Amino acid sequence: MKQRYKYRIYPTSQQARNLAKLFGCCRVVCNDSLASCNSLDKLPCNGDLQKTDLTQAKKSEQREWLAEVSNIPLQQSIADLGVAWKNYFDSLKSKRKGRKVSRPKFKKRNGRQSARFRIGGFSIKHGKIYLAKIGRIKVVWSRELPSPPSSVTVIKDAANRYFVSFVVEVVPIILPNNGQSVGIDLGITDFATLSTGEKVKAPKPLKKNLRKLHKAQRKLARKKKGSKRRELARRKVARIHAKISDIRNDFLHKLSTRIIRESQTIVLEARLELVV
Repeated sequence: MKQRYKYRIYPTSQQARNLAKLFGCCRVVCNDSLASCNSLDKLPCNGDLQKTDLTQAKKSEQREWLAEVSNIPLQQSIADLGVAWKNYFDSLKSKRKGRKVSRPKFKKRNGRQSARFRIGGFSIKHGKIYLAKIGRIKVVWSRELPSPPSSVTVIKDAANRYFVSFVVEVVPIILPNNGQSVGIDLGITDFATLSTGEKVKAPKPLKKNLRKLHKAQRKLARKKKGSKRRELARRKVARIHAKISDIRNDFLHKLSTRIIRESQTIVLEARLELVV
């Protein structure tokens, strides 16, 4: 079974500039490929897209700067676009479980940015990760990797924080059967009520940070679009949202882990809605 292990990284100022260039190149290649797919009646294969939107594009004056970054994440961005198209068509034909998948969209310059490296484009030595044409970056190892990773994704979120996400092969841990069972009822006043009588209160990070968020959003609305001060104000709003999201995710992860470890059987209330 494959899992993702995510860690915080701290690139230097030069490495951050190189990553920004890499994110921009991946975004341009993906958008060029998507534009090519939208203009054709039949979707081309990944090999044709790499030939036209990557190999030939590097030889043109408009896209010659694509050669300044590693070729591996550029190829991977086209491959990921092919997977997105497959998921979209499988969803239309009801071959894919879960909710409907939307049509692939063009990537934006603002917000979350990412680039994926395969084996050969990265390595891990002496507690640091080496990325091709980026350099060795400091990683905060919150836990050990269970096995050598098959790929790594470099992520920059809207709050200008950098992360690396490894895909590794893990062996599922089978917990001993303790015979315990628990029923969970999700509510409004309390986040969850367990059959044991325990009531779980949800954290309220938005309530604590609401005044800060409103003040930061008002300042953002007053800034001129395209200015540096607006970008600084946008980052401040994004950091507040990131803090709220981290608190909520930490609560959910800790609660779900505790319930899974303590109980062998978990029963949830199912709610059905009939539309007449």
